[in-house]
Amino acid sequence: MSGTETAHKGRTFFGHPPVLANLFGVELWERFSFYGMQGILLIYLYYSAERGGLGIDEGTATSIVGAYGGLVYLSTILGGWLADRLLGAERTLFYSAIVVMCGHIALALIPALGGVAVGLVLIGFGSGGVKANATSLVGTLYGEHDERRDGGFSLFYLGINLGALVGPILTGLLQKSAGFHYGFGLAAAGMFLGIVQYGAGRRRLGASAREVPNPLPVAALRRTALIVAGGLIVVVALLISGVLPASRYATAVAVISAVAAVVYFAVILSSKQLTDVERRRVQAFIPLFIASAAFWSLYQQQFTVVTIYSDQRLDRNIFGWQMPVSFVQSINPVMIIVLSGVFAALWTKLGPRQPSTPIKFSAGLAVMGVAFLLFLTMAGGGPNSAPLLGLTGILLVFTIAELLLSPVGLSLSTKLAPAAFRTQMVALFFLSVALGTAMSGVLAKLYSTSHERAYFGVIGGVALVLGGLLALAVRPIRRLMSGVH
Repeated sequence: MSGTETAHKGRTFFGHPPVLANLFGVELWERFSFYGMQGILLIYLYYSAERGGLGIDEGTATSIVGAYGGLVYLSTILGGWLADRLLGAERTLFYSAIVVMCGHIALALIPALGGVAVGLVLIGFGSGGVKANATSLVGTLYGEHDERRDGGFSLFYLGINLGALVGPILTGLLQKSAGFHYGFGLAAAGMFLGIVQYGAGRRRLGASAREVPNPLPVAALRRTALIVAGGLIVVVALLISGVLPASRYATAVAVISAVAAVVYFAVILSSKQLTDVERRRVQAFIPLFIASAAFWSLYQQQFTVVTIYSDQRLDRNIFGWQMPVSFVQSINPVMIIVLSGVFAALWTKLGPRQPSTPIKFSAGLAVMGVAFLLFLTMAGGGPNSAPLLGLTGILLVFTIAELLLSPVGLSLSTKLAPAAFRTQMVALFFLSVALGTAMSGVLAKLYSTSHERAYFGVIGGVALVLGGLLALAVRPIRRLMSGVH
């Protein structure tokens, strides 16, 4: 099913192809399980055994969460490669969702650090396959110059955030009333529902969804399998031997993500399958990749610094009822649900008059810096001194920044993608998220209530400067984009 075909059919889903509903349906349930689990993961790691946790040091716990989050997005490279070289996007998406469900089951049933290790690895790799391929498949619904594209990705964002809203609320309530493992079990049940929903409607996708754009030669398959097996042996050996302690997991994933990005850009740019226009478009993506990584290093601190802040500094008392920590993770999805439709309508209405993608990226990064500077208004207080309304306002700014950059970045990766690297370009965008997410874990180790003014002030100021530098580079970037707006 080509974008040209769908441009003239199926305008029943808010003016978009109806199969879009099926794609964001599987992402809705994947996000339900992902955010539901992530809403209680950090406190599970550092809460004492008396409170049902594992009693890990806070710095080490944030490193594990940052590394896990980075792994999710780093594994989109694998998910994209499997789709482009072996299975096709649609089959890779389906099998990856099953792997995610198995990971949540492991967290729910296997006790202590064994369950954390097995569960997070499975969820990390599986979620990467789901994210890269669901996004790529959405991109196939629109032609290159279809002005509905950014609006469609914003609607896709709306759908998946319904899951992100409900997941932390339900798992948080279960964690508080029955224990952490029941919360993890609910996340597994949510992913199961997603698989059933997607399996019932997966045939609605066209033949192009099952195509393998750049099939791997049979002769290379064995060599690739040996390389992957060798890599896994090295990683397992590092973890078992203790050479790579848990406190450095986030740093390791950040380094791997940065190296992988350099290699990936080099591989794509050196490919003989690229036309001159495609090569320029990939070059245009490089500064936007850097800006995206910087953005996510701040935004993903919702799961590290903001979680600790919510547990220790936030006044969560609402008319005598103590709100679970995980509920804070649902504030952002509520705002996205409200505002993503507004942004989708705005981009659709403006059409060719809307700001270019580099301008949107610049604004998103700068607004994210402002969000961190707003923490200074609540700095210096004692335990439970920060008002819930104040944090809610800051998360509103987080949301505006996210909607300026994230769905637009997903859309851009499909517009700039060379034909032979369609899904892998989406994975490359997620690689910027991997780098940023891992860095959020690295940065979180620097946070403490004793010097939070310096922490929020410096990071917020750097983000503003980077946003300004990107704005100055808009014209040369647009020239390289070769007609893509």
